[in-house]
Amino acid sequence: MNLHHPLKAAAVALALPLLLLADISPEAPLGLTLGREAAAIIGRPATPLSYAGVARRTTARVVTTEAVVVSSAAAASTVAATSAAAAQQQAVAQQQAATAQQQAAVAQQQAAVAQQQAQAAAAPAIGTIVQALPAGCAAVAKGGVEYYRCGTVYYRTAFQGNNLVYVTVAQP
Repeated sequence: MNLHHPLKAAAVALALPLLLLADISPEAPLGLTLGREAAAIIGRPATPLSYAGVARRTTARVVTTEAVVVSSAAAASTVAATSAAAAQQQAVAQQQAATAQQQAAVAQQQAAVAQQQAQAAAAPAIGTIVQALPAGCAAVAKGGVEYYRCGTVYYRTAFQGNNLVYVTVAQP
């Protein structure tokens, strides 16, 4: 190609831009088009408008949010389980304390019954003579006579020879 001829130079000058704009397309009527098809190539996945980048960031947000929700729900359920266990332990402790109090009351009643039975069994028969009064006796005057009450047994003073003794009598 020789650029010395002005006609050739004008043809090249007109053809060059057309060649840059022309594109071969099998769907075009003559197989040539003057512009390329517009293709929406947005970019790599890390770019803000790419579908892959948007999807990746959305997935990361959802997973992070769900992880926070799951961890807070797990923490709340742990706190609830701990408080329920503490309440149950407190209830068991109260039941045990109540049972211990009942057992102590029953033991006291049994001791009182045993003491009464021991006193009844230890009570001497009427007319029995003793040299000394048991501990804890109280003087009681009835009908001008002084008696000594020791629990459920009554004593009256008497002499046996020169000795002072006490004789069990029926309740005056």
